[in-house]
Amino acid sequence: MTPAARLQAAIELLDAIIASARDGGPAADTLIARYFKERRYAGSRDRRAVRDHVYDAIRRAGERPDTGREAMIGLAIERPDLAALFDGSTHAPMPIEPGEVGASAGAVPAWLAPLLAAPVEQAALLGRAPVDLRVNRLKATPATVARQLPDAQPIAGLPDGLRLPEGFPVEQAEPWKQGLVEVQDGGSQMIALACAAAPGMTVVDLCAGAGGKTLALAAAMAGQGTLIAADTIRARLARLSPRAERAGATFIETLLIDQGHEGRGLDSLHGKADVVLVDAPCSGTGTWRRNPEARWRLTQARLDRLVAEQARIMDFAAPLLAPGGALVYATCALTDREGRDQVDGFLARQDGWTAEALDMPLGRAHGDGWLLTPGHDGTDGFFFARLRRSA
Repeated sequence: MTPAARLQAAIELLDAIIASARDGGPAADTLIARYFKERRYAGSRDRRAVRDHVYDAIRRAGERPDTGREAMIGLAIERPDLAALFDGSTHAPMPIEPGEVGASAGAVPAWLAPLLAAPVEQAALLGRAPVDLRVNRLKATPATVARQLPDAQPIAGLPDGLRLPEGFPVEQAEPWKQGLVEVQDGGSQMIALACAAAPGMTVVDLCAGAGGKTLALAAAMAGQGTLIAADTIRARLARLSPRAERAGATFIETLLIDQGHEGRGLDSLHGKADVVLVDAPCSGTGTWRRNPEARWRLTQARLDRLVAEQARIMDFAAPLLAPGGALVYATCALTDREGRDQVDGFLARQDGWTAEALDMPLGRAHGDGWLLTPGHDGTDGFFFARLRRSA
């Protein structure tokens, strides 16, 4: 493909990504993979160049553009090398017309900016993320893994954290194949540390998904105790079993619960858990480094639904705790509605609970919880809090 043809391909992909974001369709990575599966003539350099154009345009535009051409013209205004490729030649974009407007630049949709926690460094939300690993203490130590991955660097403050350069093919490396490491952002590892899970405890990961934090909890428990991974979506839980097998965390139990009727499936756990982790569904504003087009999917109405769901989950999680037990509430979101305000609301609704002061190696206190941001901490963005039930 010529450079101009690559640019036109990026415009076509952006059209599909914009439509998918508007209509709730597949993510950008899925659409890009489909596009090149149908165009096998494109070589690896072509695919890499097109992908870079697409994500450069996505990262630049905080508001969802109307068209892929608008998104790319916005980028080309700042990149003369790209502007020159709008020449109308075969397979190239048509020339930019006088007065043709490109997408405006911005890190955050205008409606969302006032809702972000005040310390958030907005520009850093769209940087490229490294590959973070958590060493699986059920099988290895950081020292043994570091010898096999000489490019890995320790993550300050995280005893089992290692960091590799962006794009490192970790799933081709032996430590990953052997279950010695899991890919897990440093912020997620910090949340697992905040749970303070220990051998012999009863621990529930209530919104477990594919089980990334469940596996971290399993390692902290040294494979001893009761660890339950619960979720309402069968396909998510199904992804945990092979991961647990590879990690040697075969004591994990999975529990599929009914959306909207979760209490019925959790009755047997009432008053028994030492720790419940609520890693709640959220806006994902803290993960834009990895999914920048998610900005184009988020709406005020969707945020309202998420906030209501988070509060509902916290309320049905609370009875699971034994006296003296800890509920750890976490989101990969940076709006105060999903973080600080949720904790305030829970403490106002529920009697017999207090927020514990946290002192973590990364991040900073925020309200009754803890805030991690890409700009301040080099991790994805998270808010979390540890809430203690009275003994």
